[in-house]
Amino acid sequence: MPSRIIKKFKSHGTGVLRRSDFAKLGENVVFEPGVLVFHPCNIYIKDNVYIGHNTILKGYYKNKMSIGSGTWIGQQCFFHSAGGLVIGNNVGIGPAVKILTSYHKASDARKPVLHTPVSFAKVTIEDDSDIGMGVIILPGVTIGRGCVIGAGAVVNRSIPPYSVAVGNPAKIIKLRKKNK
Repeated sequence: MPSRIIKKFKSHGTGVLRRSDFAKLGENVVFEPGVLVFHPCNIYIKDNVYIGHNTILKGYYKNKMSIGSGTWIGQQCFFHSAGGLVIGNNVGIGPAVKILTSYHKASDARKPVLHTPVSFAKVTIEDDSDIGMGVIILPGVTIGRGCVIGAGAVVNRSIPPYSVAVGNPAKIIKLRKKNK
């Protein structure tokens, strides 16, 4: 099935979405087949964005999801923006990346974790970064400009600009050189 630029497409639970359903939807945005969008009224997508097959953009009734111009998102990603999610310009995001912005505070052992309070924390991925296949980014993390996050990493703390980080938990292994 060929890719399509949004005019009308189906999304789980909401039927047919229109450009006007989004807070902002730029030009040349491609949604591959199977992309699911929730709460599009809180999702801002700039120009020239590609969103791969079977990706879930899980907007939330409050806070927003923002995806910058020129960003490429691989298939089978899951982005949850309950705590706020900002993805910069020209960011590459590999297949099966998961971004979470909320978690349960499981402080009371007398209660099931499911019934403990939920906390929210914004995730930011700055411009020109590359997120490898299968990376998991946890709530409250900022990934600095120009970072490379290796495939399969679990990012549980912020990564400074131009760093290369790998592993579980992600650790910085080197800094990228900036060309003059």
